[in-house]
Amino acid sequence: MSAQLVYLSHGGGPLPILGDRSHKAMVSFMKKLPSVFRRPKAIVIFSAHWEERRPHVIIEEDPGLYYDYYGFPPESYDLSYRPKTDMNLAQQVIQLLDAQKESGRGYDHGVFIPLMLSYPEADIPIVQVSQLASLSALDHWDLGAALRPLLDEEILFIGSGFSFHNIRAFGQNDGEIYDAFQEYLIDACTHLEGQKEKLVGWEEAPGARYCHPREEHLLSLQVMAGLAQREATVIFDDEIMGKRAVAFGWL
Repeated sequence: MSAQLVYLSHGGGPLPILGDRSHKAMVSFMKKLPSVFRRPKAIVIFSAHWEERRPHVIIEEDPGLYYDYYGFPPESYDLSYRPKTDMNLAQQVIQLLDAQKESGRGYDHGVFIPLMLSYPEADIPIVQVSQLASLSALDHWDLGAALRPLLDEEILFIGSGFSFHNIRAFGQNDGEIYDAFQEYLIDACTHLEGQKEKLVGWEEAPGARYCHPREEHLLSLQVMAGLAQREATVIFDDEIMGKRAVAFGWL
């Protein structure tokens, strides 16, 4: 298998780029990502910040950026990152997922923030794919499974989310609750036996709905696991915005 996969926690809006101290560990991790993975010929990325009733795939060659955040300093709306879309790969993804072509939508911050840190030269073509508005963990597992014909290609698949995403809980002292959920994810992802059942049934985990009142930041993990269908390695386990967060790699 030539493809590599990663699920990562992309932090809070543009804060990682703006030098926010609570993202220090995450920024360091992102900058080192190219040393963890072989350089791919293309990147296929799912972001927590795009949902559609059926899969959508950006099909414009140079779509630009979509600043899908609010209330941040003016410089966060002047960020520039202009990777090209891999048009041939996009067509393959569209065919495999029976997806709809998308134009007029730029890459959202779940795409350009982690990639600006990891691949700042913007010289690797990418394909962004939407998540599903159903918010079904099983639907997203199946979405990943449908892409398995691409595993022989030199692609880096990225699931961009956040393993803890309860906006109201940032700044609260609740370590025991969210820590147990991170341990559940680690156990599920690093062991193949029962993996699908645990990730599809994630709501049964301790602290699940506390950590994810709405699951959009977890769903790209199910996509990556459904695509890989093997054990992952923990490649990040540290604090982001004062909360423990994890990242997984299928190397």
